[in-house]
Amino acid sequence: MVFPMALLKIAAHWLRSGSREAKKLKSYTQLLHRTSSFRSLQVLSLCPSVAKCSLEGRESPSIACDFQSTLLTTRSFFPFFMLLAFEGGGLLRALLLLLSYPIFLVLGHNHHVLSLRIMTFISFCGLRKKDVDLVARAVLPKFFLENLDARAYQVWASCKGKKVVVTGAPRVMVEWFLKDYLGANEVAGAEMKVVGAGAWCFFTGLIDGGLGVASKHKVIRDIFSEAKPDIGLVSFGNPHDHIFLSNCKQTYLVNKEKSDRATLPREKYPKPLIFHDGRLAFLPTPASVLALFLWLPFGLFLFFIRAAIGHLLPYKLAKVIVPLTGLRLRIDGLPLPTTHSNQKGVLYVCNHRTLLDPLFVGTAINRPLTAVTYSLSPISELLSPIKTARLSRDRKLDAAKITKLLNEGDLVVCPEGTTCREPYLLRFSALFAELSDNMVPVAIDTNVDMFYGTTASGFKFLDPVFFLMNPMPEYVLRFLGPVPAEMTCAAGRTAMEVANGIQKKLADALGFECTSLTRKDKYLMLAGNEGIVEQRKSRRS
Repeated sequence: MVFPMALLKIAAHWLRSGSREAKKLKSYTQLLHRTSSFRSLQVLSLCPSVAKCSLEGRESPSIACDFQSTLLTTRSFFPFFMLLAFEGGGLLRALLLLLSYPIFLVLGHNHHVLSLRIMTFISFCGLRKKDVDLVARAVLPKFFLENLDARAYQVWASCKGKKVVVTGAPRVMVEWFLKDYLGANEVAGAEMKVVGAGAWCFFTGLIDGGLGVASKHKVIRDIFSEAKPDIGLVSFGNPHDHIFLSNCKQTYLVNKEKSDRATLPREKYPKPLIFHDGRLAFLPTPASVLALFLWLPFGLFLFFIRAAIGHLLPYKLAKVIVPLTGLRLRIDGLPLPTTHSNQKGVLYVCNHRTLLDPLFVGTAINRPLTAVTYSLSPISELLSPIKTARLSRDRKLDAAKITKLLNEGDLVVCPEGTTCREPYLLRFSALFAELSDNMVPVAIDTNVDMFYGTTASGFKFLDPVFFLMNPMPEYVLRFLGPVPAEMTCAAGRTAMEVANGIQKKLADALGFECTSLTRKDKYLMLAGNEGIVEQRKSRRS
């Protein structure tokens, strides 16, 4: 028994000694890291502010910078991974990423690379390359633009030479935005491993190599060779920026005066933000995403209550009760249209914000309408509380159908052919102007605080569900009065002139901008298709 006990004592002594040495080593490592970080911050604090950067006298200056915390005002990339997880992967993936957030807090800024790898794995693992590309093109640019640093962008846009961005985030997430919106020449980021090919190409969630401090430094040298970038932008959010930007001719600190840091206003965006997709209407920070998941049960309950009010109650009673559920309904200028022809029905011409537009127009005028649609899913048609009529895109057949429906009663049409979220109006189809001179333009606008009630690549029948799940959504309808007889085709104007005139009238009432973009343009950009829902063939055919 003596020998085993001696062995146990020796083992215990070794464990205690090893534990003490491990603690010493850990303390030394932390001290070394803190010392390194402190020195990094000292070096960065010596850099002049980006506000003092002058490009006068420079011929085509080049620029290099990081994306996170430099061009973007936000320090954490977590919200953008959450957008990818939610929009590309769904609720369960987003919930898993949210539940992992305490791990990132424990790891802290000292283990930023490890946190980035974990977020990347959760967000990317199992996603199709096609789905990630759609999120990168259709969802992320809106949130990147809304978090673009105004002063950093001003310097970036003023540089006419080579523009290079390096980032520790996956390149596939940021490259499209940086090249298409900001005009970057080179984008270096973490490369993702994939399996499969074509439509069956999936991300593994693993990073091939990475883009740490040393590799960032190497990227800058490889791209610029012996020449140095004229300008380098750095940030306190990236304390090692001085390592890979030390070879820039001049370096400027973006957030030296934090109180003066501001995002770029919409009117100064590098290109107009007209189309974007995704359900989330807010930047999903950890706190806001937690609030979202806590709200979901209440939101579903609200949806059923609001839908029941719209389906079961008379219009006059629904207008009184629905505001009690938090849905704000504003109706301005309700007209009493006069008839310019022998047609019985009035043609209400609206811009298109959500699938609920015709329902709210009917609620406003206190009588049922028939909604003309260019492409509506069978489920949406089945669940619609009002009559719908699908057009075939055959001009003669569609003209005959609209004329027949007008003779039967009031009709509502959205000539844009698709919804648009931003303050723009798409090109109006002119067919409606040929078929009636008894028209009433209706300017429609919506405001949401949590979910968008439209989608290009998701399930269309869920659009009303998401809109009615918002805590306090708002619908604004402005009836602009009957179109004067001299402004119709009956007075000798062409259908296109009438359509363009009504488009401009609606845009002026809403403060929107008219465009020549069409439904096809929207869906090709956001979903990679033309956005046409084909009717199901009959079983007999």
